[in-house]
Amino acid sequence: MRPLTEPAVRDSFVNCSKGEAKRLAVPRDLAERPWDDLDFLGWRDPGAPDRSYLVTEREGRPVGVSLRFPSSQRGFLHRSMCSVCLTTHPGGGVSLMTARKAGAAGREGNSVGLYMCTDLACSLYVRGRKVPQSGMRFEESLTTEEQIARTAGNLAAFLDKLYV
Repeated sequence: MRPLTEPAVRDSFVNCSKGEAKRLAVPRDLAERPWDDLDFLGWRDPGAPDRSYLVTEREGRPVGVSLRFPSSQRGFLHRSMCSVCLTTHPGGGVSLMTARKAGAAGREGNSVGLYMCTDLACSLYVRGRKVPQSGMRFEESLTTEEQIARTAGNLAAFLDKLYV
């Protein structure tokens, strides 16, 4: 992924208002991120424990998505495998992330969701740059490049649902 600036991140959001995008907490360490190892930039909002954000490239431009997840997993069905990168995490390392749909459907309250690594580090897990605390990645016959392509495809399929 190409490095992003704070204005590019803010301008990328497709499922929140310009005012919401202006107020969200953008990471201050954008220059230090391992951009060559990222399929998307993902972060949690330290001031809003139920919010996360991700920005990826689609058709040559950054596309950002505001995500929500339950701040407490208690009472919610949760899974231990991320639907994006297929990394397993026991005990809350995977959360149901929901995103309001883009456009009129989102303004009407429609949303889509997927189970995703709570720390949004899918790109790093797939590349072996980060190891889950007590989970694991299954040994696969796919090459790392094929796993990266699958991860990107899983994320793209989720993003496609935001526009339907």
